[in-house]
Amino acid sequence: MTGAAKPASIDTVRLTIGALGVVYGDIGTSPLYTIKECFHGTHAITASPANILGVLSLIAWSLTIVVTIKYLMVVMQADNRGEGGIFALLALITSSEERLSARMRPIVVFAALLGASLLYGDGFITPSISVLSAIEGLEVATHAADTLILPLTCIVLLVLFLFQHHGTAGIGKIFGPIMMIWFVTLAVLGGLAIVRNPHVLAAVNPIYAWRFFAENHIHGLVVLGSVVLCITGGEALYADMGHFGRNPIRFSWFSLVFPALLLNYLGQGALLLNHPELVANPFYGLSPRIILYPMVLLSTLATIIASQAMISGAFSLTRQAVQMGYCPRVTIIHTSADTEGQIYIPEINWLMMVVCIGLVLTFRASSGLASAYGIAVTANMAITSLLYYYVATRTWQWPLHKAAPLVVLFLVFDITYFGSNLLKIFDGGWFPIVVAIIIVILMTAWKDGRAVLYQKMRSAMLSIDTFVADAARHGVHRVKGTAVFMASSSNFTPPSLLHHYKHNKVLHEEVIFLTIQPEDIPAVSETDRLTFESMEHGFYRIIAHYGFMETPNVPKIVDRAFHAKKIPHVPPISYYLGRETLLLTGKSKMSRWRLHIFAFLSRNSQSAVNYFSIPPGRVVELGSQIEL
Repeated sequence: MTGAAKPASIDTVRLTIGALGVVYGDIGTSPLYTIKECFHGTHAITASPANILGVLSLIAWSLTIVVTIKYLMVVMQADNRGEGGIFALLALITSSEERLSARMRPIVVFAALLGASLLYGDGFITPSISVLSAIEGLEVATHAADTLILPLTCIVLLVLFLFQHHGTAGIGKIFGPIMMIWFVTLAVLGGLAIVRNPHVLAAVNPIYAWRFFAENHIHGLVVLGSVVLCITGGEALYADMGHFGRNPIRFSWFSLVFPALLLNYLGQGALLLNHPELVANPFYGLSPRIILYPMVLLSTLATIIASQAMISGAFSLTRQAVQMGYCPRVTIIHTSADTEGQIYIPEINWLMMVVCIGLVLTFRASSGLASAYGIAVTANMAITSLLYYYVATRTWQWPLHKAAPLVVLFLVFDITYFGSNLLKIFDGGWFPIVVAIIIVILMTAWKDGRAVLYQKMRSAMLSIDTFVADAARHGVHRVKGTAVFMASSSNFTPPSLLHHYKHNKVLHEEVIFLTIQPEDIPAVSETDRLTFESMEHGFYRIIAHYGFMETPNVPKIVDRAFHAKKIPHVPPISYYLGRETLLLTGKSKMSRWRLHIFAFLSRNSQSAVNYFSIPPGRVVELGSQIEL
């Protein structure tokens, strides 16, 4: 019994430490800029004792209500076979389609797409503000470094993105220990400052938050837009649940992260109560001068880890969007043979690098970026609350009196935070909104365009059963080998096969119709992966089921069919793919400008050869023109 329990215990400890590096990188580095933005940022308030205690009370209760109660205790209960995140919520809702009205379904889907799009805006800003905030610590050490801040930040970001193709499998092993050192350091520095001014502990009383708004009115609401920076990364707790599990994420929060963050925030407040002149950078003001440079180095490492987690999250989000049909095919490179989630997407990587460096050069200081940061986070929080309500009431069938109070409580916080950030829209808050709008337009144009294209193609399709029967009746000449035809539908003959037969008048000895069937779950078990059907006369049908966290590999699917003796192995094997040329000269229900977007995305999407890992030398592509 003891021997059996030990490995599980070791595994839990490993996952708990790993969660420190991936899940809590973003929220763990927020002390670098949160207090600073409240008292020294664009919308700063005077660092009076009452204001300091009020802001600290807001931070303490934000961490408690939003992160601890909302995400860790409630929202994380909504998992799709262990996976979390915005697309997991969408999959849970759409799986209960019969209980979701036809009018509400597109609204809910749009909300989920908007939430996913806002995460991209968050992904652009997180590396920029985190690394820039860490390196700004050099200004505290010496003013001679003022001119080096921007170049050093750009260099760190450049190196970070250039090394993405190596993957995080190796370096990820040291993420957790480094973040453990980081959180212990936060706790120690904050605790020492609290000892020197224990009066700051009174801030845990929510009455100080109430008084803060009573005294500052609209300015207090504006400052709340900076307070919200303390809970950035809350969505990561939910999105990364599939990688680490609920218990390790919760244990690392309650045992180390939450106490360390509270101690550091209270410590910065204690410092400002005694030395309000240090508002320019209270985080580094906690550090004794002798360890200032090592602290800048540790902060930079911590922000790189936080940035890495966000970049990896953008890769994962993109793959999910591809699998669910909201994004064209992209280059997906697996960087680890052992971990499915370790992927690299060059197109997203280079886009993020250009945008992140551009943001640093445009805003030039973490204060400017802070104004752009909160609006994406708070909007996403509100969308998560609404989607959670639909999961609770539609999928789980909770009664209204059970679901409504929780969701209303969350929305009171979410909408208040979002409203406070709207006041900063002209100071940079416009950026994530613009990013989200652009991405939603692209996603919906691709999804709707594919639907229009499929309808056009389906009108000219022939059922597979009819084609097989016709080929057997006419005694078509067969040549040695196996032909694999990719079919978008398992019921209709692929256009590539019809073109092949029309021009060549022959068929291979064995013909396989292969359909990749996306599922509304993160991953499909290997036992449920493939469905085989022998259609006689040398024709076979394979349906391969893949979750939205998985990438299909066509040669492996075919090899598995051979090894399982479901299909005779008759070499050589050729793969036939269709390539459509879109002509935007027809009549369509879809608006012309959206069709042009769809056509552009289609022309620039990744080749199916690369996406499905098909050897290029064994592929035959047959083109066709389709008028939309």
